[in-house]
Amino acid sequence: MWWNFVVDRWPQVWFGSWQHFSLVAQSLILATLIALLIAFVVYGSPKLSSVANGVSAVGLTIPSFALIGILIVPFGFGVTPSVIVVTFFAILPILRNAVVGLQGIDRAIVESARGIGMGRMRTLLTIEFPLAWPIILTGVRISAQMVMGVAAVTAYALGPGLGGFIFSGLSRLGGANAIESVWVGVVGVVILALILDLLLVGLGRLTISRGIRVGK
Repeated sequence: MWWNFVVDRWPQVWFGSWQHFSLVAQSLILATLIALLIAFVVYGSPKLSSVANGVSAVGLTIPSFALIGILIVPFGFGVTPSVIVVTFFAILPILRNAVVGLQGIDRAIVESARGIGMGRMRTLLTIEFPLAWPIILTGVRISAQMVMGVAAVTAYALGPGLGGFIFSGLSRLGGANAIESVWVGVVGVVILALILDLLLVGLGRLTISRGIRVGK
């Protein structure tokens, strides 16, 4: 039975779940920082913004399985290629939403800030970024759900997480506990995705001012 499989292997399931969540969470933080830096640079230029959006769209068409296979050659097996792949895919929706969010701010608000003597960087950090943050956070949530599944694929490169249960079960289809192993990996990924999304919703509650939430 599926439940007996989980109980008998609970330490491995728990450790794999923690590794999976940690890989996604850390990669998501790194991806958010990278995406924001790029967005801050390009959003003021229509040409650069177009390039960034184009890269985001094209990047999402790259098969994650193929990319992890390619990265095995220069980086070997383990954590490094896993982090690179998860971070790469996580950047794409965040970058697109960050550019859209920053470009969507009413220019009159920005000009008013400039008019009272606020510098470019201060305006960006204290006015433009907070106003764009709800849209950016939506991109973060989309990325979190997407890369939770991508992280499972990294088990092909012996990456950490629940993907090991999925690949192990698929390699033993027809054998004892093969289906149970796959189900543990799949259900575990779904549960972790829901938990992470709830945490991001809570982050939104804490970081988005009530006035902006009401305005949205």
